[in-house]
Amino acid sequence: MITKNAFNSLKPAKKRNLLTLFGAGLLFWFSITSLLPVLPLYVQYVGGTKQQIGLVMGCFAIGLLSSRTLLGQTADRKGRKIVISIGTLVVGLAPLGYLLAKSIPALMAIRAFHGISIAAFTTGYSALVVDIAPAKQRGELIGYMSLAIPIGMAIGPALGGYIQEYFAYSNLFLISSIAGLLAWFFALQIKEERKIEVTLHREESESLPKRNFGQLMINPALSIPALILLMIGLLFGSLVTFLPLYIEESNLEFNAGLFYAVAAIASFVARVVVGKASDSFGRGLFITGSLVCYGSSMILLANANTPLVLTIAALLEGAGGGIFIPMSIALISDRSYANERGKVYSICIGGFDLGVAGAGPIFGFLSAQLSYSMIFLFTAGLAFLGLVIFLVKSNRNLPNSLQFAFGKGKDYYALSK
Repeated sequence: MITKNAFNSLKPAKKRNLLTLFGAGLLFWFSITSLLPVLPLYVQYVGGTKQQIGLVMGCFAIGLLSSRTLLGQTADRKGRKIVISIGTLVVGLAPLGYLLAKSIPALMAIRAFHGISIAAFTTGYSALVVDIAPAKQRGELIGYMSLAIPIGMAIGPALGGYIQEYFAYSNLFLISSIAGLLAWFFALQIKEERKIEVTLHREESESLPKRNFGQLMINPALSIPALILLMIGLLFGSLVTFLPLYIEESNLEFNAGLFYAVAAIASFVARVVVGKASDSFGRGLFITGSLVCYGSSMILLANANTPLVLTIAALLEGAGGGIFIPMSIALISDRSYANERGKVYSICIGGFDLGVAGAGPIFGFLSAQLSYSMIFLFTAGLAFLGLVIFLVKSNRNLPNSLQFAFGKGKDYYALSK
């Protein structure tokens, strides 16, 4: 699937690294996503209320947020492999914790520990892919390497939902753990050159500007994508937390795992097409389209009364995620230097993390007063608000922003390195 220019021109060692990394990614995302349709039901099974379900699910991002900054710095200073290894090891151990936990406080602790896995793996994975990818083919290679997510999601939730329905929870947790530990084994096989020198000579690295966290956070080139990622994080967090409960409450004959599988297929197709196209037409047009997909999906989900409507909502949500996440990574990579990308990912993708962290507790509290349908309508509003912000603030002024957002102008915030 990876074209000759984007893959075959790479040195053999880098090809092997990418293939090994892709294998680790498949196993990692299978381990994570196999639990998506099951954990809210498991918390309910243990005795949790709606509010407690939101708290437990939200604790995932507590571990994620508390570790993201340190792991970003580690990725820049010590190398990408170490944080990838941490992420895969945690994702292999956490399901064993769920297997042993029988109380809400214990589940909250394990869920927070589980969150470290995403912080570590996504930071190291994204940074290493961008290190290896030629700048002119960055979007294409990111798009293809990110296919590990939809492939894992196509298998994981469907299998997880099936095992939960016909077998014991313990079997699912064991399978998830085995997949995570296999991902850890793959991660250990990665051969990485010292630190950031995987793409830069030492003298080139030292010549690049050195911006601290404060400078990066107030830079509109990065703060606007981080804000939009925050909004989409809230949307995604509410979906993960409440979708299984919403489907069960609606009495629709539709497995939550099937929703994630359909979304994963749509995400797969979108990533195959969009990554390469964005190198020619820019990131803006595709981010705009992804936000429209996200908002439309949540509106359909809020009004779903048949399995067909749920399927269409899943297709739109999958397309939105399949475009938005890799395009956001490509965008912030374009706008950052190689010696700071670990910090940049920890800030920008940290916005997404914060949204996921807030979604469970915030919407869990609101679920006592609002229906699940109203919660999904609210998140649709967030997606469209993010779209408006992107249209007017994605570049250095309003005309440039509109041109960039509709694929008619260049990204004036993009850097040369």
